[in-house]
Amino acid sequence: MLLAVDVGNTQTHFGVFRDGEEQVAEHWRFATEWDSTGDELGAALSNLLALRGMSFADLESSIISSTVPQLAEQWRLMSERYLTAPMLVVGPSIKTGMPIRIDNPREVGADRLVNAVAAYARVHDACIVVDFGTAITYDAVSASGEYLGGIITPGAEISMDALYERAAKLPKVEMAEPRALIGKSTVEAIRSGIAYGFAGQVEGIVGRLRGELGEDTTVIATGGLARAVVPFIRETIDDVDELLTLTGLRLIWERNRR
Repeated sequence: MLLAVDVGNTQTHFGVFRDGEEQVAEHWRFATEWDSTGDELGAALSNLLALRGMSFADLESSIISSTVPQLAEQWRLMSERYLTAPMLVVGPSIKTGMPIRIDNPREVGADRLVNAVAAYARVHDACIVVDFGTAITYDAVSASGEYLGGIITPGAEISMDALYERAAKLPKVEMAEPRALIGKSTVEAIRSGIAYGFAGQVEGIVGRLRGELGEDTTVIATGGLARAVVPFIRETIDDVDELLTLTGLRLIWERNRR
C-alpha cells in the first residue's frame, strides 16, 4: 500500500491507497504539532493503522507534502526507521507532470501544486482549486495543464483568533454554522460574519479568476474547513473533494515511480 501524507499548518491529513486502486482506502486527520519527533509520528501512525487492522508492514511506499519544513524532515526520519522504503518528499526536484508558470517555481507550496495536479487530472481543462485551511488559497491551472499561480488570503480560524486577540470585548468563538444572517448575539454575529464574509470573498475572487480563465472553468474546493464555508457560497463551487490533496500525492508518486 501507498501512504500519502499532507502536513498542513493546522492539520495533518494522511491516507493509504491499495495497490492498483485510485480511491483512498482509509484516511485520518490529526492536529499538526510542529515539535513532533519522528518517533512520535511513528507511534501515532501505528496506532491509527492498527484501528483498521493494518501495520507498518502493509506500507510498501510513501509520499509527503508539507507546509512545515521541520515536520517534513521528521516524517522522513520516521519512514527510515519504521517503513521499508524511503519517503518521497514533494519538492523542486520531483516530477509532477505540470509546468509551473510563476516567477520562481521553487516558491509554490507543495500542497498547492499537489492540489493543482489532482484537479487537472480530473477535468483535463482549465480549473481553480480553493483550499480552505489555515490560509485560503486559490490556485489556477490553464486549459493545457500549466500551473499559473494563485491567491492567498488569511483563513477563517486565523480571522477568528485575530478578532479575539485584538478586540477586548469580543469572545473567542468556535467555528460553527450561524443560525441566521443577522446575528442575535455577539457570538452569532461573529459566526455569521465568518461564514458569509468568506463566502462573499470566494464568490468575488472566483468570479474574477473565471473572467480571466473562462466562465466555464471548473472550481473544486478542498481542505479541512471547506464544508463549513461552502454551503454559504452561491453557485460558485462545482465540487467539494476533501481527498483532493491525497489523490494528487498518489498521482505524483506514480509519475516518479516510472
